[in-house]
Amino acid sequence: MDHPTSPEACEDAQKKVAPKEPAVDAASGKGCGKGFDRQALFDLDGAIPPQRAVPYGLQHILAMFVANLAPIYIVAAAASLDQAMTSTLIQNAMLIAGLGTLIQLFPVWRVGSGLPIVMGISFTFVSVLCGIVATYGYGAAIGAVLVGGVVEGVLGLFARYWRRFISPIVAAVVVTAIGFSLLGVGAVSFGGGSGAPDFGSAQNLLLGMVSLVSCLVFQVVAKGFAKQLSVLFGLAIGYAVALCLGAVDLSGFQSLSLFALPQVMPVVPEFRLDAIVPLVLIFLVSATETIGDTSALTMVGLDREVRDRELSGSIACDGFTSSLSGLFGCLPITSFSQNVGLIAMTKVVNRRAIASGAVIMVAAAFVPLISVVFSSLPEAVLGGCTIMMFGNIIVSGFQMIARAGFTQRNIIIAALSLAVGLGFTQVGDLFVIFPQIVQEVFAQNCVATVFLVALVANLALPKEAHVKLDEQYDGSHTPRTPTSEEIAEARATLAAAGASPATDAGGCNPIAEAEVRAKA
Repeated sequence: MDHPTSPEACEDAQKKVAPKEPAVDAASGKGCGKGFDRQALFDLDGAIPPQRAVPYGLQHILAMFVANLAPIYIVAAAASLDQAMTSTLIQNAMLIAGLGTLIQLFPVWRVGSGLPIVMGISFTFVSVLCGIVATYGYGAAIGAVLVGGVVEGVLGLFARYWRRFISPIVAAVVVTAIGFSLLGVGAVSFGGGSGAPDFGSAQNLLLGMVSLVSCLVFQVVAKGFAKQLSVLFGLAIGYAVALCLGAVDLSGFQSLSLFALPQVMPVVPEFRLDAIVPLVLIFLVSATETIGDTSALTMVGLDREVRDRELSGSIACDGFTSSLSGLFGCLPITSFSQNVGLIAMTKVVNRRAIASGAVIMVAAAFVPLISVVFSSLPEAVLGGCTIMMFGNIIVSGFQMIARAGFTQRNIIIAALSLAVGLGFTQVGDLFVIFPQIVQEVFAQNCVATVFLVALVANLALPKEAHVKLDEQYDGSHTPRTPTSEEIAEARATLAAAGASPATDAGGCNPIAEAEVRAKA
């Protein structure tokens, strides 16, 4: 999964909706015309002409374009790379995203799911990689990516044996922690970037605010798919204002060529255990996100449960293509949740349609203009947009916790892992008695700490530690029966939502049972 994705997209992607044939073409808003079977759009391998495939491919590219390139920009800035190197890495990122998507669509051996999953550079690793590049340099980060990708890829091939150990509540609290860990990164960008001589200046704050407000306004005003473009709109407005203020570095345009090949190994990797270990832990986190994205896609797009082969191939693709990304000096890649949300909206799962977007992304990697424009963005402009994206990640984590259920067991896991992970890492001296590698992995890495604590708690706590759905807690040690008024309110809420009281795992209806006891 990649985050960022809007809470609305996350919510839509979890709904089980059978694909229905729309009355109009979702890409153009017009009828698809004679000689074309629209039902092919809702078939994985349906035959569709290129002119019908490309609009849907472009939709997916626009939905993930900024989120694919922003992580590279942020980590490159933290590593103090120059604009030329940043442009090279951004150019490579487009190539890797396209290739990764094609491998997911059309598997190579057991690598790839065969599902319409769109891949891109992951925000999940940003906070950890920023710490690594600041301490050891960009080469150490790339070395860790190369090793961590292989580890995740191999684990993906055997996912059926271990995925049961990572429950939904573990994934949920980790996503929440990722969002919190990124807030500081977004705030630094908002002020102008780490080490900027004009950090926090009126101009930087103005540019950040213009981008942020533009994103918010577009998000409120836009309808349907257009909401996915709010960040792109905010960047465009912020960039235009920055040009007017003379805040854009145009030096990269002076030697711009129309065509350029992506560079292999633009950065020499360095292999350090204290950089590899924390990143491997985050790769495990990324695997849990991929499990969620892949499962959600088959539910909303294909109206069925995910198969073991698809899940295994999806995670393996995540890992091995991340190592491929490292060869091009880029960060790990993963599945993008916002594209799952787009499929939930359009119901278009045709692999050829999604592949057309991947081919466009690969072609864009050979056009340096795109990477030069993006690398010339003032960091404050990007910060104004990303701070909103990171907030969405936190909300998505809260929604995942709610979907996992507020049982006593889940509450303990969430409370303990977030308290220890977010709290202890604020006081690094708590780790001074541990070996140096433990300090370097966990003292400043809240995501790795949250993941480890949540995983251990999930394995250690008894499965029966829960509160029944028909019990409420009123502050005493004795569960109480809901009142008639509370039962009526619950029924009214369900009716307003068009739902009916659900049964629990034992086939019981909690509201009906509570109503009987209340009358008694």
